[in-house]
Amino acid sequence: MSEPSVTVTEIPDGAAIIDVREDDEWEAGHIEGAIHVPLGELPERLDDLPLDDDMYIICRTGGRSLRATAWLNLNGFDAYNVEGGMGSWNIDNGKPIVSETGQEPWVK
Repeated sequence: MSEPSVTVTEIPDGAAIIDVREDDEWEAGHIEGAIHVPLGELPERLDDLPLDDDMYIICRTGGRSLRATAWLNLNGFDAYNVEGGMGSWNIDNGKPIVSETGQEPWVK
């Protein structure tokens, strides 16, 4: 079964974006307002997720977010994989990102 997915341009304004990349990737550059839950922490951090909203799951290129989307949907959430991940968000579509380091943000 394939998981529901969207392109970066199909994400609605104000949508809940869940970034499942690792801490160093998040710190280098992420979407402002996104929720950071590394893939390995997902099962124990369900309370950090917006339970009643559609969630758009993003990673660097789409592999980890696809696994997270599958797991979330199996567990009763409404999750969509973001095709192409942060590369598509920032590099391909020029959408802004912020960093936690004080340095110029970049997709690690």
